[in-house]
Amino acid sequence: MSQEELFLDSTHAGHCKSGTGDSRSRSRLGLLATGVVGGSLVALYAVAAPFVAPALRKVCLPFVPATTAQVENVLTVLRARSGTLVDIGSGDGRIVIAAAKRGFQASGFELNPWLVWYSRYKAWREGVHRCTSFHISDLWKVSFAQYSNVVIFGVPQMMDQLELKLAEELPSTAKVVACRFPFPTWVPEHTAGEGIDTVWVYDALTFKSHPPQRTTKTTPEEEDTPDSQT
Repeated sequence: MSQEELFLDSTHAGHCKSGTGDSRSRSRLGLLATGVVGGSLVALYAVAAPFVAPALRKVCLPFVPATTAQVENVLTVLRARSGTLVDIGSGDGRIVIAAAKRGFQASGFELNPWLVWYSRYKAWREGVHRCTSFHISDLWKVSFAQYSNVVIFGVPQMMDQLELKLAEELPSTAKVVACRFPFPTWVPEHTAGEGIDTVWVYDALTFKSHPPQRTTKTTPEEEDTPDSQT
């Protein structure tokens, strides 16, 4: 074999080894990139999941932050009011904090502990931690009898039962503000805003004086039972 052929063979072998090395390098980089992306997604889920988890146990109610217009509408309809205020399902605490800045002694009840801790930090940062309180609690296990102003961002599935609970517990001087969805049988005193930013205001004296007439639903077994014959 000539020297030229030996040189070409050695060059070809070198190229093959170099190509194999490049392939292995690209493979390692691919695995590293996949690991980084996967780890980032896991970290993002770990941080975000507690904030979008259901906030209320009896009805699946995910955390959806109130818009600026919704907060302003709540404060507008309560501008002539004072005293205690409670936000049921307080989320990140923005309603409670805004109310505290307007002079209310405001509280929030929220089942999601991450949101409660974040709300407490936010209230401290905004300088209203002395006139706010946030509680990790299921709304169905709490009495709201001590509050004269109630704010609720609910869903249709829960409003019917919440009517009964609030009518039983609230004092006659209380006002209830429903956001996003109205109560099914109560007649609002007035409304503010439009679209998803609409809020409905209810007077406790009115809905406690005129409780809704609820029909008793029969079970399928009762419907199938024939009338007795005499």
